Amino acid sequence: MEFSAIDVETANADMSSICQIGIAKFKDDKLIDEWCSLIDPEDYFDAMNISIHGITEKDIDGAPKINEVAQKIYGFLDGALTTCHTHFDRVSIGKAFNKYNIRIPEPKWLDTARVARRTWDEVSWSGYGLKNVCEIIGYDFQHHNALEDAKASGQILIAAIAKTGLGIEDWIKRVTQPVDPSNVSIGGAIRREGNPEGALSGECLVFTGSLEIHRKDAADLAAQIGCNVESGVTKKTTILVVGDQDVTKLAGKEKSSKHRKAEGLITKGQPIRILRESDFKELVKQAEDLC
Repeated sequence: MEFSAIDVETANADMSSICQIGIAKFKDDKLIDEWCSLIDPEDYFDAMNISIHGITEKDIDGAPKINEVAQKIYGFLDGALTTCHTHFDRVSIGKAFNKYNIRIPEPKWLDTARVARRTWDEVSWSGYGLKNVCEIIGYDFQHHNALEDAKASGQILIAAIAKTGLGIEDWIKRVTQPVDPSNVSIGGAIRREGNPEGALSGECLVFTGSLEIHRKDAADLAAQIGCNVESGVTKKTTILVVGDQDVTKLAGKEKSSKHRKAEGLITKGQPIRILRESDFKELVKQAEDLC
């Protein structure tokens, strides 16, 4: 596994005004090369941007322009799988190179924000910024330094691969799919109305975590035995089914948002039963035997 990671800082709201660029190269989960440079954007510095990254016009005095380091950037990026956290850095690179009418680097891009949203439930829909995701994976870094941010993007991909078992090529495909493809149906999020004759008629069941069986199939099984299936934990929820590998992971520190919400409701007196997927399968088998 080999890839590069990139991040840039800009002088102002114009995304072509790159004033710092950092690139980190990884191989087999290890950082093997890095490069960082201040860049003269030939543009003004906005006070807001300075307040974020601390780089001023004085700092870039004598720094190269982006066209003067283009060959260095091509060496890291051309033909390489390259990560950035959100698409903004990719856009900045394209605009900055266009500004000087030079060829834009040609890597295979992978957005680690999209990776994070498909790996950690708690950032699926919000809170997937670089700093927040790095807190989840336990990676400390100096935010808004281009090289530090590039390294952080790389670490997110490494952590996502370790957590999910998906390789780089798998992730290139996965980020083009819905955040939770197993939780999508014609009508949107998976919901099922339970069989009124089922053994568990009246129960309200929610799934979370990585399941061995397809979530649509799991929802069908739950409905057959009488459970109403919903996509999120609410005050109506009575059963939460959690993927086996998610139950004890890191002593509970990586529980999904649904899992944590269910536990919060339990502490307030709501009768929610939390089951592993394997126990759910046994529950289905036993309920079907009663029919």
